[in-house]
Amino acid sequence: MNTKNVKAYGTVSSESALKQFKILRREVTENDIEIDILYCGVCHSDLHFAKNDWGMTVYPVVPGHEIVGRVSKIGAGVSKHSIGDIVAVGCLVDSCRSCNNCKNDLEQYCPEWVGTYGGHDKHLDTNTHGGYSEIIVVDESFVLSVPENLDLAGIAPVLCAGITTWSPLRHWNVNKDSKVAVVGLGGLGHMAIKLAHALGAHVTLFSRSTNKIEDAKALGAHEVIISTDESQMENAMGAFDLIIDTVPYEHDLNPYVGTLNINGTLVIVGYLGPIDPMLVTVPMIMGRKSVAGSLIGGITETQELLDFCGKHNITSDVEVIKMQEINAAYERMLKSDVKYRFVIDMKSL
Repeated sequence: MNTKNVKAYGTVSSESALKQFKILRREVTENDIEIDILYCGVCHSDLHFAKNDWGMTVYPVVPGHEIVGRVSKIGAGVSKHSIGDIVAVGCLVDSCRSCNNCKNDLEQYCPEWVGTYGGHDKHLDTNTHGGYSEIIVVDESFVLSVPENLDLAGIAPVLCAGITTWSPLRHWNVNKDSKVAVVGLGGLGHMAIKLAHALGAHVTLFSRSTNKIEDAKALGAHEVIISTDESQMENAMGAFDLIIDTVPYEHDLNPYVGTLNINGTLVIVGYLGPIDPMLVTVPMIMGRKSVAGSLIGGITETQELLDFCGKHNITSDVEVIKMQEINAAYERMLKSDVKYRFVIDMKSL
């Protein structure tokens, strides 16, 4: 297979800073699209993967799965996009395409799904590399269209933070009659508020800080409940149909379960790992309440989200950085020192 060297930013070990080096990209095959990357969002998953926090990183790794760019080449069989189109790539670049999940537009749950980085590249027989690079080559089935009216930097985080919160909003049928709460106001949380508000729901933020009240309401929250205030939490008992928990670290879910209505569901989208303290099942059993998890969305659902964002002019609130600032950005992310997502201007590479 024909390949070429391209510039990228990544790391060779969990202890190393990210730096520039060269990686191989394949030349386009029949159904491939080559994309000149314009912007790439910075996700907490990028940091975790670079540092091998989940114990599955194969080095070298080039993170980045919130990609917006311009089509520069297409294969002979490509029909969905043309050279010059503005397109996007999210967390997936392939799947088996034959299992029940794939047939039902749930590629994110395919046992053989291929991540944009850290997956197995069947063409080059190596690990896939993400969007911290000049270009990316992706099968057209995993390339998305971007509405023309949207800010390109602001749309990048929609490919992960947006779809991660959109998928449960759609699965649990949020609409104008729904009461939705969001736990945590960060990259995921601020998108959850914007999207739930645009769907017509009554939206509440749970926060530990009164400093978040003004920001949350500006994003579309109707009210803010301070989760450390016992009286406010007591008054919220049985209030919500759906809670989207975006907190990325271990925390107590029990106080939030109590605020669910009958048949209500708390969906975990921000944290991977064991729960401590353990869940108390009494309110769940007595109110048929559920605690669930959700991943990203499939390709069809992600395109639906992009189209919805185009219709409602929704993008992520971002701070644009240069590629060379990525290590400092990782340090700031650990301190929650960003409103609400970093996005790399890839021309800086």
